[in-house]
Amino acid sequence: MTTRIGVLGLGGVGGYFGGLLAKAYADNDEIEIVFIARGETQKVIAESGLKIISDGNESIVFPNIVSNDPETIGKLDYLICATKTYDIEESLLSLEKCITKNTVILPLYNGVDATERISALYPDNEVLKACVYIVSMIESPGVIKKIGSFEKLFFGSDLAPLSKLNALQTIFKNAAIESYFVDNIEETVWEKFIFISSLASATSYLNQNIGEIINCDSSRAFYVELLNEITMIAAVKGLNLPADIIMQTILKLEKSPQNATSSMHRDLMAGRKLELASLTEFVVNEGLKYEIETPTYQMVLDKLAVDPNSVE
Repeated sequence: MTTRIGVLGLGGVGGYFGGLLAKAYADNDEIEIVFIARGETQKVIAESGLKIISDGNESIVFPNIVSNDPETIGKLDYLICATKTYDIEESLLSLEKCITKNTVILPLYNGVDATERISALYPDNEVLKACVYIVSMIESPGVIKKIGSFEKLFFGSDLAPLSKLNALQTIFKNAAIESYFVDNIEETVWEKFIFISSLASATSYLNQNIGEIINCDSSRAFYVELLNEITMIAAVKGLNLPADIIMQTILKLEKSPQNATSSMHRDLMAGRKLELASLTEFVVNEGLKYEIETPTYQMVLDKLAVDPNSVE
């Protein structure tokens, strides 16, 4: 029986990992890769394939199917979701005909509330928790560029059958995806959220890339204040994070490509819609919920919510 894997959202994350899956299983009769895309991206991939650029190397891959029509897509065994967080509900509801009660859903979003939001839509499905570390982006429709060698995918679940989790890990391993099936996935996802939320908020508010933030004392101090606020919330929530999580996060940033920036900052510079609700406002709301002050996050939210293009 063929295992059918859908990839929803062919941006930096979905495009890159989906590309690795399509490349690995191109001639495999047991696994079928379906790219769920529309518009120019769908047209380019259907005609010319998906191009992956990484460290000077290029590869072009073709999925078994590329479509946004549920009838063409068909029933899915696994659905990997990597759209923007503000598209979660609309994009997943449009695939209702493709999702059976046995479909395992793997969310690869920014933010920490995707699993709960998807479970509200599909309460009978196994919705995993996951996060990725990678610097990749859309260079043009159907072209994904990855910067640097760092790429890791973590996933897990407190409820999903071990057999399904092991099967997914095997699929990733055979596609040369560096993935880790972990028990403490909640803490792992929050560690990533602390990293990406503070980075997205700082880069977007300051209008600076990673190198500029690290090398400017005032910018670095602003970034550290964001880290202090979000880690305090994590502590109050009872998450078992490393005692030196702030230092670990700073070191992780220092090892990142200096000319890189967050996806939210890239969206800001391009005049696109921002994931402000999931990456910044969520922290402010959690602060209100747990009575933790988040003045730095509030500054970011106030400025970007009113006029995103007025960043300093």
